[in-house]
Amino acid sequence: MRSSNDNASTSTPYFDSLPEKFAQGDADALLAFGRHLHWGYWSNPAKADASLADFAVAAENLSRRIAEVAEVNNGLNILDAGCGFGGTIASLNERFSNMHLTGININEQQLYIAKKLTALPTNRIEFLYGDACKLPFTNDDCFDLVLAIESIFAFSSREQFFKEARRVLGTKGKLTICDFIPLQAFYQTWKLIEKATKTLVIQTYGSRPINFCPLSEYQRLAEATGFELVKVENITHNTLPTYPIVNSLMRREGDEETYRATRGLERLSRRGLLQYMILSFQVSSL
Repeated sequence: MRSSNDNASTSTPYFDSLPEKFAQGDADALLAFGRHLHWGYWSNPAKADASLADFAVAAENLSRRIAEVAEVNNGLNILDAGCGFGGTIASLNERFSNMHLTGININEQQLYIAKKLTALPTNRIEFLYGDACKLPFTNDDCFDLVLAIESIFAFSSREQFFKEARRVLGTKGKLTICDFIPLQAFYQTWKLIEKATKTLVIQTYGSRPINFCPLSEYQRLAEATGFELVKVENITHNTLPTYPIVNSLMRREGDEETYRATRGLERLSRRGLLQYMILSFQVSSL
């Protein structure tokens, strides 16, 4: 999960401080987030042991599960939008061949770490500074697959990102994402309360409003931007063991802001009001 810090004079939220922790040799931070900056996936959550090592394996497994849903094969030209520390690109690089793998990010510290993580590539790899809603590619139809792994909620506009993804995808291209998706009834009630009270009901890192998007809105976005939603995989149950691990880290660090945010996500997820989903979109033939 990517995060932002609105007040530089206060302590930095845990996720924003990771590059500094890596530089200091923080073993826990490196084990938990040195490769992937997203939640974990357990095929059998009952076997999760709440250790950082187990979480690191589960985070790798999430990248692999998304690649399976996206039907990644050798020889593809893939863009990872909001690529974090480059873990997904590193994973693809290790398992596939004849690939052109590109990561973009607006966080230069994360890009620096990503370049180090993939310093010995077996495929063609590029990391670029750029906005996912203003992709820095002048040529259209230059990718086979666009990924956005637990990053799309941080983009300034999902619709603009979809338009940009469609622009750079070929006629048989795919867009595959994972996101926290609220149930429609919960989303509508939440927005009505916020409108009536003019107060944020739910907050996240840096006191920013959570940018949730229900499945119905994703379907509308797809139709409006030239995509068709072809796969929906609800993996909420498989990601739940993430929360005790992340919450424990936040409490140990004394980062109450991030702790409250992740606890809020956990409560909603365990009650079934918020679902962690992998969505795959195909360029529409119409």
